[in-house]
Amino acid sequence: MFKLPVSAMALIAATSMAWAHGDVAPQPVNTEALPDVGEEWLTENPYRGMGADVWKTAVDIGSSGYNQNCARCHGLGVVSGGLAPDLRYLEAEEYGDEWFVERFQTGYTQNGITKMPAFGELLGQKAAWAIRTYIETRPDDGQLDDATPRLLQIRDELKAMAEGAGGDTAALQAELSGVAEGVETGSGAPVADSAAYRAAELLSGEHPDFAAAAEQLTIGLSAAH
Repeated sequence: MFKLPVSAMALIAATSMAWAHGDVAPQPVNTEALPDVGEEWLTENPYRGMGADVWKTAVDIGSSGYNQNCARCHGLGVVSGGLAPDLRYLEAEEYGDEWFVERFQTGYTQNGITKMPAFGELLGQKAAWAIRTYIETRPDDGQLDDATPRLLQIRDELKAMAEGAGGDTAALQAELSGVAEGVETGSGAPVADSAAYRAAELLSGEHPDFAAAAEQLTIGLSAAH
């Protein structure tokens, strides 16, 4: 699949945002669970290298922040409908981070009309990097297509297990993890926040949540198609 370079994405952002965002008040993002990153704005995502627990927390908080403040223009699941850049393909490295955080801080105005508000002072740096973490972990297009028939079978097995049927939880968790490991991100980030990944996580530990894992597969596979 063709992937836009950052320079081209910046040009699209400056010319193609058809929806004015200025009439929508930015929604606050609760970032208390994330480590502090200082007051001076960074140029590289700090949560990318703080370990798995921080990464997962940043993805969850970033998902909420993105859906409240960004999805209207950039699309649900960060899949753009063409009105704004598809941010999944913004490289998960410092060059992509610099572009993201500059736009997040300052916004974009064209002919006196706010196409994107300046989120920096309103939401803060922790929210910016949480949203960035969520964006960069989004899967590339079609990554679960081949696995979808089996994932639907697993979903149905999990639904039955949630209702009391027997099943091999460890085997299903391992199978989902294997699928998740093969999913590539659009940004080049090493781990994709896919439906298979989330379902596998919900089956790990001492208290697997079969119903929630099945729901993740239902929602994720529906969104992918």
